[in-house]
Amino acid sequence: MRKSMIRRFTVGAILVPASLAGAAERPVTDDHRWNHVLDNNDNFSPDDRFLVFDTRPAGDAIAASSMIGKVELATGKITPLYEPAGPGRFGPGVGAATFAHQRDEVLFIHGPFRPTGAENQYALFRRIGVMAAGDGSGKIRFADARNTRPPFTVGALRGGTHRHELSGDGQWIGFTYNDAVVRAYGLKTGRDLDLRTIGVTQLEHRVDVPRSEQFPDHGEGFSVLVVTVSAEPAPGSDEISRAADDSWVGRDGYVRPDGRRQRARAFIGTTRDRAGHKLDELFVVDIPPDITRPGPAGPLEGTEQTLPMPPAGTVQRRLTDSSGRKFPGCAGIVRCAHDGQSIAFRMHDDAGQWQMFLASPDGGPIRQATAIEGGVDTGARWHPSGHAIACVAGTRIIATVVKPGALFGRCYTLSDRGPAPFGLVWSHDGKTIAYNRTVETDGQLVTQIFVIDYPDADGDGIPDGS
Repeated sequence: MRKSMIRRFTVGAILVPASLAGAAERPVTDDHRWNHVLDNNDNFSPDDRFLVFDTRPAGDAIAASSMIGKVELATGKITPLYEPAGPGRFGPGVGAATFAHQRDEVLFIHGPFRPTGAENQYALFRRIGVMAAGDGSGKIRFADARNTRPPFTVGALRGGTHRHELSGDGQWIGFTYNDAVVRAYGLKTGRDLDLRTIGVTQLEHRVDVPRSEQFPDHGEGFSVLVVTVSAEPAPGSDEISRAADDSWVGRDGYVRPDGRRQRARAFIGTTRDRAGHKLDELFVVDIPPDITRPGPAGPLEGTEQTLPMPPAGTVQRRLTDSSGRKFPGCAGIVRCAHDGQSIAFRMHDDAGQWQMFLASPDGGPIRQATAIEGGVDTGARWHPSGHAIACVAGTRIIATVVKPGALFGRCYTLSDRGPAPFGLVWSHDGKTIAYNRTVETDGQLVTQIFVIDYPDADGDGIPDGS
C-alpha cells in the first residue's frame, strides 16, 4: 500500500479570528413561496450577476423541488429557468444546480420525467444531469445517457448522477453516482451493493440509448466511472467502499512533475483500517484524455453483476493515511485551488476539532491551514487567487489566508450572526461570497440567499489591513 507523508503543520496556538470592518451582510431573496438552496455548487453566473438555486423543501427533499431558478443580485428579481411538468411527492425532482463557468447555461439533477409511484420515483440511482439555458427560455439538453437493461451501452450509465460539476472549459462534467443494476443484483443475492462512486462525462460526444418513458433516449456526452469501489475493502489497504464529496482538481487540472497538465478529481474515499473499521481518507484520480478505451478491470459499460469499470489510463491514488493520528479520518466536500496545486479538506487536529488542511495532488506533506477554537463546520471555498479560503465555524463565516509566507493561517471573521450560514460560494471575481441561511419570512422558516462583500481592494485574496 502506498503511504503518503502526514506531517503536522503547526500554525501556532488556537487563533481568535479578527473581525473585518465593512463586511456587511445583505439579503438577495425574500420570497416566502420557495426555499432558495445553493447546495455547495458553482452558483454564480459567469458575469457574477446571478445566482442559480433550487426550491427543495426542508430536509434535503430534492424529489419535491419544483423549480430551478436564478436571482439577480442587484435587484432580487427571480427568473425561472426550468420547471418540471406535474411535480409531486414521487418527483420528478430537480435540484443541486450549478452554472457553467464560461457560458450561460446551468446543470442540475433531474429525476424520472414521468414518475408514477414507488417503482418510478426519484431516487439516488434514478436520476440524470440536465442542462438548461440561463436566459429563461426553458431550452434543455441532457448530459448523460442512461440504459439499465442489457445489452448495456458503452458511454451510457445504468444509475443516477449527482453533484454535477463542470470543468473550467465547460467540456467535462464530474459527478457522484449510484448504480441501479448492481444495486438490484445485490437485493436479489442479499448483499448491500448500493455503492456510491464517481464518474465523468465528456460533452460533445453524443450517446444514443433505447427509448424510455422515464428518461431521454440520448445524452450529449460520453460517460464513464473513474473510481473503483468494493463492497468489502481489504483491511489496511487502499481499497474503498465509497467515493464521494468530490471536486475537480483545478479549473484545468494540475501540473505534474514532468510539466504536463493532468485532469483529475479529488474525493473522500472510505477505507478500512487494519482493524476493519471504516476510515475516510483523501484520494485523487487522474483521468486520461481518451476515456473511450476500456481498462484492465473490465468493460466500461459494466455487467449485470459488476459496476462499469474505469477507462484505460485512469490512476486512483491515496493522498492521506490518518490511521496513526490521535483522531483519524478526513471529511469533505474537498475543494481545490483554481490552479490545481492545493486541495483543501477537513481533518481532525490533535484536540479532536475539525480544521482545514491542504494537500498537493502529487502527494507529500499535509499542511494545517486553520487552528480555530471549536473547529470548522464546512468545507472550504477558494478565492480565485488561491490565497484565501472561506468556511463556516458555528455562526461565523471565516476567511483564512493560505498564501505561503508570514500571513499563512491568519483568519478573519467576515460575518457572525445566526442562524448558521451554509452553502458558501465565492464569486468569479472574488469580491462576493454568497450563502444560505434559514430565517423566518412572513411567519415561515425559509431558506434565503445572502451575500457579503469580501474586503480585498487589491484583488489578491488577502483581506485589507492584513
